[in-house]
Amino acid sequence: ETEPLTSKKDVSDCNEGEDCKENGLLVRNPKSALRLVEDGNKVHSSQGDKGEAAQISNGYSGVQSSVPCNGMGEVEDAQCTAPAATTTTTTTTSTTCGAEGQQQLMELEDRETWSKKIDFLLSVIGYAVDLGNVWRFPYICYQNGGGAFLIPYTIMAIFGGIPLFYMELALGQYHRNGCISIWRKICPIFKGIGFAICIIDLYVASYYNTIMAWAFYYLVSSFTAELPWTSCTNAWNTGNCTNYFSKDNVSWSLHSISPAEEFYTRQVLQVHRSNGLDDLGGISWQLTLCLLLIFTIVYFSIWKGVKTSGKVVWVTATFPYIILFILLVRGATLPGAWRGVLYYLKPDWQKLLATEVWVDAAAQIFFSLGPGFGVLLAYASYNKFHNNCYQDALVTSTVNCVTSFVSGFVIFTVLGYMAEMRNEDVSEVAKDTGPSLLFITYAEAIANMPASTFFAIIFFLMLLTLGLDSTFAGLEGVITGVLDEFPHVWSKRRELFVLGLTIVCFLGSLATLTFGGAYVVKLFEEYATGPAVLTVVFLEAVAVAWFYGITQFCNDVKEMLGFTPGWYWRVCWVAISPIFLLFVTCSFLSNPPELRLFDYNYPYWTTVVGYCIGTSSIICIPIYMVYRLIMTPGTLKERILKSITPETATEIPFGDIRMNAV
Repeated sequence: ETEPLTSKKDVSDCNEGEDCKENGLLVRNPKSALRLVEDGNKVHSSQGDKGEAAQISNGYSGVQSSVPCNGMGEVEDAQCTAPAATTTTTTTTSTTCGAEGQQQLMELEDRETWSKKIDFLLSVIGYAVDLGNVWRFPYICYQNGGGAFLIPYTIMAIFGGIPLFYMELALGQYHRNGCISIWRKICPIFKGIGFAICIIDLYVASYYNTIMAWAFYYLVSSFTAELPWTSCTNAWNTGNCTNYFSKDNVSWSLHSISPAEEFYTRQVLQVHRSNGLDDLGGISWQLTLCLLLIFTIVYFSIWKGVKTSGKVVWVTATFPYIILFILLVRGATLPGAWRGVLYYLKPDWQKLLATEVWVDAAAQIFFSLGPGFGVLLAYASYNKFHNNCYQDALVTSTVNCVTSFVSGFVIFTVLGYMAEMRNEDVSEVAKDTGPSLLFITYAEAIANMPASTFFAIIFFLMLLTLGLDSTFAGLEGVITGVLDEFPHVWSKRRELFVLGLTIVCFLGSLATLTFGGAYVVKLFEEYATGPAVLTVVFLEAVAVAWFYGITQFCNDVKEMLGFTPGWYWRVCWVAISPIFLLFVTCSFLSNPPELRLFDYNYPYWTTVVGYCIGTSSIICIPIYMVYRLIMTPGTLKERILKSITPETATEIPFGDIRMNAV
């Protein structure tokens, strides 16, 4: 049963029942059995004398099926048998044929991995902890009952967010593929999910980086002795500008506008030069230069793969925590800080009876952890096979949730200080939501602190680093997906592909750089990604739990980690998590948000446009299903069965050899 892997026996010399070498793989004729491949077509010399070939002693010959494949990669009229093994092996119920199988093996051998485990953890934490943790969670928390909101938030994290997070990490690590090609190994008919994810990621890149361009503009403007949003004597200020932090007695009227708000709206965004989405106006050259610099940083951080981006996140993922700690200490020492903390955490138990609170809790934990963007699949695919992704999922999701909670203290201590200075209630100060909370309210508070220039610089640096590693992750999801799907085209041209991708994202962002670009950002944020990514993850959870099979998935996890997920995880993956996603999606669709930004009310047609943008990504899923059924030969029943059966084997590491068990 055993033959040297370096056997010189020619294929033409093979007789029935003998093993022969074909394309660097040992083949057993006429039946196909287990396949083994050497690392670089050779066993390491340390396994024996350098002059002699090592023997495979597990009772199996390395095998590649010689039975022809049909167009969809299925083996026709083949019976796969394997002799009894003398050592334990792992089985997978799928077959790979010919050149495709050899190509996958070569890809697996050449696939890079993280230099260190901490690189992976920091990358995932950097992806999950983004700008939304700083502005969205605090606002959602105080809007939905303060401390009482932590109850639905925790419940939704335990039964919805964390199980989905764990599932994606396990899928990516086991199958070692990006968001497109991984479906060949799970359920081929759902491959359209991968294409939908890539489109969603491109939409996110087209507006998310613009928010970082705003932060970069603030950062550059902060290098002055007096911050430009502290006075009403600038060229962009109007007669309504009122500085209530000045030493003079100032009366605040209904039409009064703070200098921080005018700097944000009239100098940075220049929305007064746009009439709305139907008249966006020209492009701001200042923001264009800021965005160009950001994409340059992004390109040189990810162009070489996770080996380089894994080092960059040592700065971008850890720096925000240093700044958050500094701002937390500074905020806690401000007069009136206790008022903000009390407003942040004071529970309103009646809110728990409202459905909207539970919807907001589910949406917040889902978008905070970030399954469905292909990032967790991509990052986990570069892990070692036996890495403990279960532990990683618990650690990173916990860090993310704790960061959101602590960010609330950083924001609300400052809001309490502002309420004290204005002699107003905290609710009046905390009216701003989204980016305005950072760029108007918080920026104004910083400007009136001692050492304001220093705190402004580190705050906007923190916003930049929070956004950068999330951008690294989003683009890596697309890059890994495309490179794994088309390795013959792009595997040796990664730098060129990444350059083209960043150029496409930059050009796609031009609409958000116009004078009305803030309106476009708001539209994309609410409609282009929200319902689309919820639909994608719902279908992903259903495909894995019900088509691939929860038993098979748990067996895969056991092969990696040595233990089977318990009943809690199984119940979450099979029922609770899909219901959780369906609940949030239906709530959003039944009650779409009425968009308003500054003094602009979005007209009805923008809602239609928003849904069209969202549909343009998920439409890939039914289109590919139809294409798959049309291209698969056989009767309708045979086509469906072939389309839901994994067509490609997953190679499992076995010492220095790679095995594809059948």
